[in-house]
Amino acid sequence: MLRLEIVTPEHRVLDADVDSVTVPTASGEVGILPNHAPLVSALKPGVLSYAVKGAIEKLAVTGGFVEVNGNKVAVLADSAEASADIDIDAARAARDDAERALAAVATASLTETEAAREQLDAANVRIQFAAGK
Repeated sequence: MLRLEIVTPEHRVLDADVDSVTVPTASGEVGILPNHAPLVSALKPGVLSYAVKGAIEKLAVTGGFVEVNGNKVAVLADSAEASADIDIDAARAARDDAERALAAVATASLTETEAAREQLDAANVRIQFAAGK
């Protein structure tokens, strides 16, 4: 059994015992089972899933970090939302804003371009997740 804790700047999203966790990290998806090796990694926008007694639950996450230590998985995310909680119109507006920002920073620094790309990726993940794709 793993203890999964998911926290955003606004609130604690989840604190529960789970069977397994899959997180979208900067180096790809990582599956975590009990007794996993210690791990610290940046999160990338994507879908975090976890299993509880055979049922799979999913959340769209953007940015942040995951730490695995012992049988505890701590996720510190910029955002973590269930599909039912995502306002798809707001997500589409955020995607449009991110696309405009990305076009505007085409000649800007690498840091500004990466920030705009991450905002676009986050908006796309939220839209696809909310739409069930």
